[in-house]
Amino acid sequence: MDSGSVTEAAIREIVDAQRRFFRTGTTLPISWRILQLKKLKKAVQAHEAEFEAALAEDLGRSKVEAYLCDIGPIITEVNEMIAGIRRWNRPEKHWSGLMCFPSLVTKVYKMPYGVTLVISPFNFPILLTIGVVAAAMCGGNTVVIKSSSKSSACTAALKRFFAETFPPEYVTLIDGGHDVADMCLAQRFDKIFYTGSPAVAKHVMAEAAKNLTPVALELGGETGNWCVVRKDADLKDAARKIAFFKLMNAGQVCININQVAVAEEVADRFLEELRSAFVSQIGEHPELNPEYPKLIAASAYDKCARMADEYRERIVFGGVGDAGSHRYAPTVIYPVGIDEQIVRQELFCPLLPIVPFKDAEVDALMDVIADREHPLALYLFTRDMKWAKRTMRTQQYGGGCINEVCIHMMVKGVPFNGTGHSGMGAYHGEWGFREFTHPQTVLKGHRHFNLSLREHPYGESKLKILRLFER
Repeated sequence: MDSGSVTEAAIREIVDAQRRFFRTGTTLPISWRILQLKKLKKAVQAHEAEFEAALAEDLGRSKVEAYLCDIGPIITEVNEMIAGIRRWNRPEKHWSGLMCFPSLVTKVYKMPYGVTLVISPFNFPILLTIGVVAAAMCGGNTVVIKSSSKSSACTAALKRFFAETFPPEYVTLIDGGHDVADMCLAQRFDKIFYTGSPAVAKHVMAEAAKNLTPVALELGGETGNWCVVRKDADLKDAARKIAFFKLMNAGQVCININQVAVAEEVADRFLEELRSAFVSQIGEHPELNPEYPKLIAASAYDKCARMADEYRERIVFGGVGDAGSHRYAPTVIYPVGIDEQIVRQELFCPLLPIVPFKDAEVDALMDVIADREHPLALYLFTRDMKWAKRTMRTQQYGGGCINEVCIHMMVKGVPFNGTGHSGMGAYHGEWGFREFTHPQTVLKGHRHFNLSLREHPYGESKLKILRLFER
């Protein structure tokens, strides 16, 4: 549907058509869902060049980064779904208990929610649209997609992709801005999956509450993701990995490092290694390097540049950009206090504040982090595995790594998402199937041998028997 022709009545017609289609039961058989997932995978591979071109236009992505971050993970994810869906959908069998005699076995079926709404973001417009849609399809749902108007080339490519691959009563994409998103949210959906900012997520939840629609949220976190580098860390290794990750999509990554807390005992050495890693990977002038991604729009570039100017005297690397291409160099700011505003917000850009701390006071640092909104990711660099494992077990965050960055989300069979201001629900693989299905408990009764314990008249003898069963 073209954005110019979008009306609330037209969206309602789409939702109604999808609800009628869902009620035919077409999406329920697992064999049918597998066929659709195979069709999805084949279509992604056929549209790979188009997606790469769109990602380059919107975000300045190179072909390698486009495949690494968007296209490749989709194919891997869909392969996992095709291989696992029969096992995931198998009804669970539970012992009913003596109180339910003569019904001995109770089953839990996994039922699709029905008509779902997927609202996707601009930063990974292909992955975070098709990947979530695949999970909804795997669960047996129909899907209405509202993609980001900021990544217009990718939205146009996705619109053609879905229109060519699936009928609109099964999967369809609606183009437009915030007004169109609100028209979608005004409809009665059976499940909503939103990826974006905590501020918009509150609005999505408020609109969903009007219809008591369950919501899954994948958010970046109000105060950003921390990376902690202790004095015993391998500084060269840490710097190399941090630089790689901060370069990815020019920092426009929900699980990216928002700020680094580094032990002051090794801060100078770490900064040297970090500068060396940036230069080695992207050159002396990344803002002029065509392999380096760009910020999504002039407004995002201007916001990044203004914030860098506020900290101009503390910039130790970077701090320059090219307004024409929207490329702003990775910019290291040091030293930054833990209570400064720049580390109390999600940056979503190439700025990287460095917060020094005394290594002996690392637990006090973690207490401060714990008092803030829960991040989507947490990264620790240290040789002290006892401390690292204890910290990972006691902090609240979406997911993370010890002596590594970001690749926890590439592991098969594990969930991905945050908690609180960084999200709710979870997806990827079986977790995505679970997110888009509702467990239904079904007990089958019998006509014979039914106990009268639950029926009147009651008496002391029945109470004694009931207490005995409970034991």
